Amino acid sequence: MHQMPAQYIEQRDGGYYFAGSRVSLDSVVYEFLRGESPEGIVQAFPSLSLTQVYGGITFYLERRAEMDAYLRRSEGRFEELAQASREANPLLYAKLEAARRALPSRG
Repeated sequence: MHQMPAQYIEQRDGGYYFAGSRVSLDSVVYEFLRGESPEGIVQAFPSLSLTQVYGGITFYLERRAEMDAYLRRSEGRFEELAQASREANPLLYAKLEAARRALPSRG
């Protein structure tokens, strides 16, 4: 029986996620669009199986126009979330920046 890739992806909280996982489809699609192989993506997201990664990529490719529009919208949302996080946690970000500056430069 042929299985449809849609079973690998579910919509939750306005986003697309691998079924039963906290891994977003966005994160896998970005790796794929950067030229990463499905095998490399599995190494980056070890909670996913190779079958799930292929299913996610197929889901994306079958709905490319719709998914590209979604990713463009969510990129803006991502920047908003990142900015909100910096504003909500200024002490944490100050500590991270101080720690980054304290690291010896690799030159």
